[in-house]
Amino acid sequence: MVQFSAVLGLLATASLVACAPAAAPAPTAAPDLAKRATCTFSGSNGAASASKSKSSCATIVLSDVAVPSGTTLDLTGLASGTHVFFEGTTTFGYEEWSGPLISVSGTNVAVVGASGHVIDGGGARWWDGQGSNGGKTKPKFFYAHSMKSSIISGLNFKNSPVQLMSINSATDLVVTNLVMDNSAGTSLGHNTDAFDVGSSTGVTITGANIQNQDDCLAINSGTSISFTGGTCSGGHGLSIGSVGGRSDNDVKTVTISSSTVKNSQNGVRIKTVYGATGSVSGVTYKDITLSGITKYGIVIEQDYQNGSPTGTPTTGVPITGLTVSGVTGSVASSATNVYILCGKGSCSGWTWSGNSVTGGKTSTACTNIPSGASC
Repeated sequence: MVQFSAVLGLLATASLVACAPAAAPAPTAAPDLAKRATCTFSGSNGAASASKSKSSCATIVLSDVAVPSGTTLDLTGLASGTHVFFEGTTTFGYEEWSGPLISVSGTNVAVVGASGHVIDGGGARWWDGQGSNGGKTKPKFFYAHSMKSSIISGLNFKNSPVQLMSINSATDLVVTNLVMDNSAGTSLGHNTDAFDVGSSTGVTITGANIQNQDDCLAINSGTSISFTGGTCSGGHGLSIGSVGGRSDNDVKTVTISSSTVKNSQNGVRIKTVYGATGSVSGVTYKDITLSGITKYGIVIEQDYQNGSPTGTPTTGVPITGLTVSGVTGSVASSATNVYILCGKGSCSGWTWSGNSVTGGKTSTACTNIPSGASC
């Protein structure tokens, strides 16, 4: 069972997370919180009952909930101060649909995992090697949309069908100590991004432990975002982008630090869309350790289109004020240590220091490298 007495300490600690771009206040009780109940939901009716009763519950405990096929565990519009606890094993029925399997929104909300819990997406039933590019229609896992001054802590995810956590239109959101274990999808899992962040301000992600088959982090738009103390394995690395081609195409003031990327395609990556407009400014990669990288240690390119590079950079999404510092480690002998492909004049004001990526090839195709950087 959940140890409710530990909740206040957890929330207080989370509000002090290091490297937060802006202080994210811990959830506080709404004035009417005492008038609402502690509600426990379980079994095959648990999802429907929780969604129906959520407004009258100060605390929602989801214990061994079996969510029916084609159904979202709907925790949107939670009242201010609501606490949500996952305990036991949460499972989902099989159906081809786009999801999400879980959706949460609200202000001053805490979503917490109890000791020993697991949220199992059962992804093997959908995995066909095509991800969101074709084959079976696969549900996205967890929407953290329109969460404000809230915390997601200690959730333990397993076997995501495709993308795990979509963070969108969030403000002052802390995500701490999240685990994603998609190791069973090594051969057929695809597009299993851990964190996709868009149109958000003040998002802090700390202590994530990710094993997946796509980006560990992908920031498509937003400002004042940090990712620190993470471990990423099996995927495509720590990414900005792709940026461009959406309604919001600006990334500003991002810090990605003190993290490890191993056994992945890429380490550090920035990708902007060919022919698009937008901006990437004030991004810092600092103290990133790489090992077992199979494609690029550091890759920054302005030619991304439909999931693949064109080889010809465009200048509509400038990358300015970039800092890459202390990115160290090794790549495979068949991989490339560093690759930079910028349009003429569209990459400027970079700081490049203390980086050492070895073991692979030196690129001969780097273009328009900004002053101070090296390829």
